[in-house]
Amino acid sequence: MSPILVRPVREQFEHDRVIRLLAARWRRRCEVGVNLAGEPAAPLRFGPRLLFPDLVLTTNDRARRLHAVIEVETNGSINHLEAMDQWVTFARVRAPFHLYVPPGGVEATRRLCDEKSITVDEIWTYHTVGSQVRFAMAHRAPARKGKARTASRAKSAASAKRKTAKTSAKSGRAAASRKKTAKPKAKKVAAARKTKSKTTRAAGSRKTAGRAKTRATTTSRRSTARKAPAKRSSRR
Repeated sequence: MSPILVRPVREQFEHDRVIRLLAARWRRRCEVGVNLAGEPAAPLRFGPRLLFPDLVLTTNDRARRLHAVIEVETNGSINHLEAMDQWVTFARVRAPFHLYVPPGGVEATRRLCDEKSITVDEIWTYHTVGSQVRFAMAHRAPARKGKARTASRAKSAASAKRKTAKTSAKSGRAAASRKKTAKPKAKKVAAARKTKSKTTRAAGSRKTAGRAKTRATTTSRRSTARKAPAKRSSRR
């Protein structure tokens, strides 16, 4: 637990509000675990310990890698005890560590991080304007080796997913286009077969008609040839 056991009511309300806003903001890209009073806990295992940062972000893919750890501080919680108890441990986790502090606490946060050798990947400020809370980046550290590797792996996995999705979409489109082209081809082939069968039938009927005509002519000639000598004999 945090050494700041009891915050002023106003600071606690602002602290919880910022956490909920960040959870809604990150939920579009990651799975968000929130550690707030009265809500189901989302612990983070670090060796034998269970940590309870304000926000635990994990990737949406099957690997479910730890994407980032976020801690929201108020003016009263930026102190040596908080830095030694939580910031030092969160900075050792193999994931980016983000701090959200009020605008007036940026210098104190940087000084504490320098004194305790705490590597914070990003420091953000939040301030209320009317009914809205606005965020601004105050510090970004260069990527560390282990965290850079995890980030590159996550990026490569995301790019591989995109490539597979694109290839599957292309294959689906190609199959659909093949089906579309195959249908008219099949229709054309069927029509050609029908016309061919019709022509063959017509040719066959013509041949049979010709044969019948030739047979009729031959029979008529034979009959006339037989009748001719009978007429000649009658004349004699």
